[in-house]
Amino acid sequence: MKLTVVSMPDFRVARPDAAEVRARLASDPFLLVDVELPEEGLAEEAPAEEESVADALGLDFDGLDWFGRAGEQPRAEYLGDRAGLVVPVVRGDRITHVHVLVTERFLILVRRGQGEEAQGFTERLSRQDADDTVEVLFFLLGEALGTFRRAAVQALLEAEAIEDDMFDQRRPEQLYRLALLRRRSAQLHHYLRPYLDVTDEVLTRRMLSPAFPQERRRLAQEFQTRGRLVLADIESLKEATRRAFASHASLSAGEQNGVINRLAIVSVVFLPLSFLTGFFGMNFTFLTDSMESREEFWLLAVGLQLLVLAVCLYVLHRTRVWRRLREDD
Repeated sequence: MKLTVVSMPDFRVARPDAAEVRARLASDPFLLVDVELPEEGLAEEAPAEEESVADALGLDFDGLDWFGRAGEQPRAEYLGDRAGLVVPVVRGDRITHVHVLVTERFLILVRRGQGEEAQGFTERLSRQDADDTVEVLFFLLGEALGTFRRAAVQALLEAEAIEDDMFDQRRPEQLYRLALLRRRSAQLHHYLRPYLDVTDEVLTRRMLSPAFPQERRRLAQEFQTRGRLVLADIESLKEATRRAFASHASLSAGEQNGVINRLAIVSVVFLPLSFLTGFFGMNFTFLTDSMESREEFWLLAVGLQLLVLAVCLYVLHRTRVWRRLREDD
C-alpha cells in the first residue's frame, strides 16, 4: 500500500507511512490522501494484507468494510458527517473503480495500480480554486465522467470513420471492428448508468434539504447535467454503430441486387440456346424427316438466337434497365 498526502490548499505533497497519515488525518484541517493498492489481477501474487484500508488509516467509522475492497459495485452513501463512493473510471480498454471517502476535513482516494493517473489528477487539481473537500470531490467526479466522455467520443469518431470507409471499399474487418465498438458502448453504459443512478438519488435527497449550501447545490446540479450529457454521448455511439451496420447491410444488398440483375440478363441471352438444344434433341418425326439440310439447322439455331438477342437488347434499352445498371457501377 503506497500512501501520498497532499496538504490543501497549498498542495504540499508528501509520502509518509501509515502512522503519520493517521496522525495527520486527526489534526490537519484540509487533507487529500491517495492510497495506491496492487491491481486486482496482481492481488493474488501480492502478500495478503492483515488489515483493511480503513483500519490501516485509523478510520473508526462504522460501515467501511467495503472501502478499498476489490470487486465493489458503484455506490454512493451519505451518512451525515461523511460520504462514501465507488466511482467507475475508464482506464484504456478497461474500467476500474476508485473508492472515495470524504468528510469536512479530508478526502481519501483508494486506487488500484493507477499511480500515473493519480499524479495527473493532483496536477490538474492544483490549477483549480478548491476551497474545501466537497469542491475537490466534485472535481474528482467530473474527472471520472470525463474519462467516459473521451472514451465514447473516440469510439464514436472511429465508428463514423469506418462507415465512411465502407462506401469506398468493404472489408470483413470493418464488421469485426464495429462489433467491438458496439460492445464498447454497452460496456460504458453498463458501468456508468448504475453509478449515475445511485449518485443522483443521494444528491437529489441532499438538494431537497434547506440546509444544503447554495454553492454545493450548484456543483451537484452541474455534475448531474454533465452525467446526462455523457450518457447522451454513449447513446450516440450506440446509434452510430447501429447506423454503420445498417449501411453495410444496405450496401451489400445493393451489390447483391446488381449481381442478380446481371445474372438474369445473361440467363435471358442464353435462354434461346437452351431452348434450341432441348428442342432439337427431341427425335420427333418432323425433325428427323423434314429438317435434313445444314442450312435449315443454322437458320433456326443462329437466326433464332440473334433475333431473341436483338429483342432483349431493344427491350433493355427502351426500359432503361441497362442504363440503371451502368449507373449502379
